[in-house]
Amino acid sequence: MSASTPRPGDQSHDGMLAADDLPEGWYLPSRFPGERDVDASEQIDAVLGYDDQGAPADSDQNETSGGRWRYLEHEATHTRVMIRLQRQLLAVPEEIRITGVIYLPWRPGDPITSQLLRELPTARIEAAINKRLFAMKRTETITGGKIVLPSGRKVSERDLLKPLGDPKKVPDFYEMVALQHGRLTQQGDANPSSTMAQVNGVALSTAQGWITKARDRGLLPPGRRGRAG
Repeated sequence: MSASTPRPGDQSHDGMLAADDLPEGWYLPSRFPGERDVDASEQIDAVLGYDDQGAPADSDQNETSGGRWRYLEHEATHTRVMIRLQRQLLAVPEEIRITGVIYLPWRPGDPITSQLLRELPTARIEAAINKRLFAMKRTETITGGKIVLPSGRKVSERDLLKPLGDPKKVPDFYEMVALQHGRLTQQGDANPSSTMAQVNGVALSTAQGWITKARDRGLLPPGRRGRAG
C-alpha cells in the first residue's frame, strides 16, 4: 500500500477531521469504532434518522445527508465520543459544523456526568477544522447572543442588518461586511450586494467594493461565476 493510499479504517482518510484539529487532552484513534475497516456513518445516520426525507426540494436549510461520524477519546477520563461532522453548504463561507454527539463512558454502563459533557470543546474543534479546510478568518465567536469582533467590540446578531457606517471610522468594518453579507445569504437573498447597498445607503459599486475587500482579507470566499452578490 503506497504512502498516498489511506489504509482501511483510517478515520482521517477524507480529510474532514485530523488529529491536529483536536485540543489537548483529546485524540483521534486510528481506527473506526470497534476496529472496523469501513466507515459506518451512513448506517449510524439511518439508525438515528439523519436523512432528508420529507424536506422540500427548495429548502433553504443545509442538507442533513453526507455527515461523517468520527470517534474520539479523552486521554484522562477515557470517555469515548462520536461527533457528526456536516458540511454547511449554504453557509457563507462554507463551513463544517458538529451536528450530532454520542457519548460513551469508558466502561459500558457507567454514567455520563455533566462534567464529562462540558469537557468536549465542540466550538474549538469546529474552528480548527474550518481554519484548516477553508482558511477561515471571519469572526464566529458568539457569547450570550453577542458576536465578539477582533477588536473586542461586541455586536448583537440583530445589528448585522443595520447600516455599517464609515469604513474609515468603524473598527472591524470588513468583519461586519462579511457578517452582513453572510447573514443575507443565509436568509436566501439572491443578490446580497444589492441589498447591502440599500441597507447602507450607498451605491451598488461601493457595496461591491466592500465585499471585494472582505474577500481579499479572507473574510469571505471567492465569488462564484454566474452568481450575483
